[in-house]
Amino acid sequence: MGIFSAENPWAFSFGLLGNVISFVVFLAPAPTFYRVCKKKTTEGFQSIPYVVALFSAMLWLYYASLKTNTFLLVTINSVGCFIESIYIALYLVYVPKRARMVVLRLIVLLDFGGFCSIVLLSQLFQKRSVQVQVLGWVCDAVAVSVFAAPLSVIRMVIRTKSVEFMPILLSVFLMLSAVTWLLYGISLKDIYIALPNVLGVIFAIAQIILYLIYRKPTKVITEGKVSTQAIVDTNSSGPQKQGVLDIESTGDHRAGNEDGQKEEQKQEECAEMKLQLDA
Repeated sequence: MGIFSAENPWAFSFGLLGNVISFVVFLAPAPTFYRVCKKKTTEGFQSIPYVVALFSAMLWLYYASLKTNTFLLVTINSVGCFIESIYIALYLVYVPKRARMVVLRLIVLLDFGGFCSIVLLSQLFQKRSVQVQVLGWVCDAVAVSVFAAPLSVIRMVIRTKSVEFMPILLSVFLMLSAVTWLLYGISLKDIYIALPNVLGVIFAIAQIILYLIYRKPTKVITEGKVSTQAIVDTNSSGPQKQGVLDIESTGDHRAGNEDGQKEEQKQEECAEMKLQLDA
């Protein structure tokens, strides 16, 4: 397994860049776990994303061990296994006892049982090329499930027409990561590395497009006569800011009450979206 191949400098360049960007992505949940440690509670955050991320990194690490000239794939997934293990350990420390047992069962079933089963399954095939094919499709299936996670966020943004809780910076880094690993796979002529990152690029671009669409102030018109429309700033960098709304007196305040109920419903949906992103 060579670290650098003079015959393929592009693969080395894209792999090195992918390592740097992916390392930043792996550190994205660090503020969340800093808050968990500070408050000594998981605050309802889910462990599934971290358990699945660890499982994915373990599979790609095993896949790289069966290939040649994939040292940079080994380095980033080794780092990924280490970081995700720290996240899971911190989660187990501060999660309630009953939920802790559920997380431990998931770790045993997926990260231990699932990984060992896949390793044993691949060993049934004597040819290394067949082992790589079987493991490659398994890695792609897991990677697609990870890349599909933002679909819930995309749905929430479309429904609420707000990007308040969409981390645009993270979306940009996810797109850059997918692009570099896609080019890395193409440089190595490895379809199993390139294929899932095509979806990664598509989902990341979709999030960025939605951010550009919904980041602009949205006009809110109440029922009845309105002389000045309310302007809602949905900039993700801070809480929503509402402009001045001058409603002419109509003698009936039911429209205002309905708007208040809609605003409360929107705030509840945004709170639910924030919990999904923190997870």
